Amino acid sequence: MSSTSVTPSEISESTRRFRVFLVDDHAVFRSGVRAELGREQDMEIVGEAGGVAEAVAGIGAAKPDVVLLDVHMPDGGGVAVLSRIDPGSVCLALSVSDAAEDVIAVIRAGARGYVTKTISGPDLADAVRRVAGGDAVFSPRLAGFVLDSFTGRSTAPEPPLDPELDSLTPRELEVLRLLARGYTYREIAEELVISVKTVETHASNVLRKTQQSNRNALTRWAHRRRID
Repeated sequence: MSSTSVTPSEISESTRRFRVFLVDDHAVFRSGVRAELGREQDMEIVGEAGGVAEAVAGIGAAKPDVVLLDVHMPDGGGVAVLSRIDPGSVCLALSVSDAAEDVIAVIRAGARGYVTKTISGPDLADAVRRVAGGDAVFSPRLAGFVLDSFTGRSTAPEPPLDPELDSLTPRELEVLRLLARGYTYREIAEELVISVKTVETHASNVLRKTQQSNRNALTRWAHRRRID
């Protein structure tokens, strides 16, 4: 009677669980990612955060294998998180943006890879496994941006000076992002835990500083600058 031997390394690989921390300022999106990765037997969500400070504290406490990191968030976004956590943390950027400047910025800040939010659940799980194992993970188009950047052939433009955007305070920028997503004043007030009157004041300041005449024009202005 023959038997099949299994090495310790094969046992380890087959039973390993990947501990994942989610960072995204959209609670609904985080819920979707949790559901998708929850279908994978080797995936475990060990924490999540909707902002930079919360992410930095949570990652430090949870010590995950991989951080799934949104790029565009208030208070500096993914780059700010990367600058404040342990350099040994493995981060995979997960963003709606496929702009070259966004890809290059987070990779230079220390992310191990970059995928867009159009990725399927199984492909995202595979990307988590790969970056945890030491691979760099990009879609072919995004990989080209990174290769060009690090070989000195990047054609990605430097971020332009934007005095109107730079004039906004951090709170005004938060309000702008939520307005651009279609939130009502009351929903913004609940999200930021401030009064509706305060939201109206911030919105008025944003319209004045950006020189936009109404909310529809402001939304188009924000989308052109990839503020979402």
